[in-house]
Amino acid sequence: MEDRTTFRATTRQAPPGWATEQRALIALMDRTATFFAAWVARPDGTLKWREKWGGMDGTDNGYEVFIPYPLLHLLGGGDHVLEIAQKEWDAITWQFNDYGAIRREFVGHFDWFHHSESYPYLFNLALSDPNHHINRARAIRFAAMYTGEDPLAPNWDAERRLIRSPINGSDGPRHEMTAEDWVNHRPVLAEYLVPWEDFPGLKGGDPFEKVDWNNDEVFAQVLKLLNERVAKGDVPLNLHATSLITHAYLFTGEDKYRQWVLDYISAWADRTKRNGGVTPDNVGLSDEIGECMGGKWWGGYYGWRWPHGSKNILEPMLVAGNNATLLTGDDSWLDLHRSQLEMLWERRREEDGQILLPTRHGDVGWFDYKPINAQHFHVTHQIQQHYMSQRPSDLTWLDEVYPGREGFETLRSDWPSFKGGPCPPNAWLAWIEGRNPGYPEQILAETREGIYAALERIEKDDSDPEQVITNHYHRLIPVAPNGLIQMMMGTPSPVYNGGLLHTHLCYFDPARRRIGVPEDVAALVDKVAADGASVTLVNTHPGESRTVLVQAGMFGEHEFTWGQLDDGPRQDIHGQRFEVELGPSAQARLQLGMNRNAHPPAYGHPDFGER
Repeated sequence: MEDRTTFRATTRQAPPGWATEQRALIALMDRTATFFAAWVARPDGTLKWREKWGGMDGTDNGYEVFIPYPLLHLLGGGDHVLEIAQKEWDAITWQFNDYGAIRREFVGHFDWFHHSESYPYLFNLALSDPNHHINRARAIRFAAMYTGEDPLAPNWDAERRLIRSPINGSDGPRHEMTAEDWVNHRPVLAEYLVPWEDFPGLKGGDPFEKVDWNNDEVFAQVLKLLNERVAKGDVPLNLHATSLITHAYLFTGEDKYRQWVLDYISAWADRTKRNGGVTPDNVGLSDEIGECMGGKWWGGYYGWRWPHGSKNILEPMLVAGNNATLLTGDDSWLDLHRSQLEMLWERRREEDGQILLPTRHGDVGWFDYKPINAQHFHVTHQIQQHYMSQRPSDLTWLDEVYPGREGFETLRSDWPSFKGGPCPPNAWLAWIEGRNPGYPEQILAETREGIYAALERIEKDDSDPEQVITNHYHRLIPVAPNGLIQMMMGTPSPVYNGGLLHTHLCYFDPARRRIGVPEDVAALVDKVAADGASVTLVNTHPGESRTVLVQAGMFGEHEFTWGQLDDGPRQDIHGQRFEVELGPSAQARLQLGMNRNAHPPAYGHPDFGER
């Protein structure tokens, strides 16, 4: 067992309100996790859903229902939460295998917008239980589908460093899509702008013009062009696959996975350079920009124009850059993402005193200019990028628009009922910068309100069970740990689509020999920096002591250099972990020095010693 520095706090104090409320929320979500699982799933774990399933869409919805569960567990939620989470992963995988959408335990073919909503579930399970040998074997098998090692899934072209189609999975690249593939997506996409401005029969002049995907004749034309223009070749969206490969590295430490991530992000950086500094949203099988789009660098699948615009260019770059930074300790791997944020910033407009950024590009050039508010995804991306790098320069234009972070304390109106409770990081950043002192009470109150709002919706929901998951399950999940992740671990929380959980701190309970704070313990991080962090730990139990093991980085990638308890002297640490002994009702305010990215990252729990 490694030698560890120990800090001891013994003075009884009345626990602050945020600490008792934090513990109450963990206890509340422990209960709602059991209730919700019984409401939405059968005793065998399969979802109360349809008996048959067609098309590509839907696997992500199934997995997303339970993505918050392992996150709650790794904070300190009950052991039963992890048991439910693992049971549901296995059952949903079996269920979609029975539907025919999953083969060899991985989605047969779909895009990485939707894969990236599914597979963070596996990443989070690995954090809670890194010794689950079946999940480890899955990580290796799934990575092989994208590294060229699985002959049944030839998704990867190693010579050209490209993924051969936007539609990919355990069956390999999908170069010819069928009407059946889109059967569930057609009603949704009929509400979006048409993928290309030169689509037959358009009036012209309006880049937001729509076509009716529900009309069989129109859809036949859409499908023909999808197969001709976007089914063959690579798109930036596929950068989300770097998380799956990083996941395999974190289990194994094998350098081939690290190199794959670096090779792939380098390929997209090279394509950006070839295209004059703007990342193309499509390359063909020969790696030629616009190969299937008549030479246009726009118009690709989940590209600059369709269906969502720049978000689906920037977000995969951010996720990939974060992964590469984790694997190397070098935040210059975020330069691709930085370059596109800066490129859009250079194209800003000002109207009525408001800055607008373009979010789409098509035949008409840049369009769909939108105002920047505190919850705008460009703001979220810049905050998350700054968190990984800790470079002041990564907040440059944010400082120009919001020098005092005015309005940053506002959360989105539909949070936390949106997708299980991810909350934008604007209020958290203002707190970390010392500009939002009410943040702890705010985030706790919003979380509690959101949980009870979800429970009320469940109580009143009389829709067919099939329609619950198909249409509005996000608003019904009463497990919302992301606000607590921000509070307790000092992080803006993971990027929802495909992001790993990057933190300055995480906690273990030596008594229960598991991840998460011990029972009755609360944590509040009020500072994170390039060289350290500050955290307050509180034992809310009036009569029993608790011991907390604190680790530097979720993956053990950082190293503590020194620590200071309250106003006491600094103590050298020089290790990845230290212990804090908290007497009954004791509190420990710790300032910590840190050498970030000092160790290879890995899934793993510390040595707790003999029982």
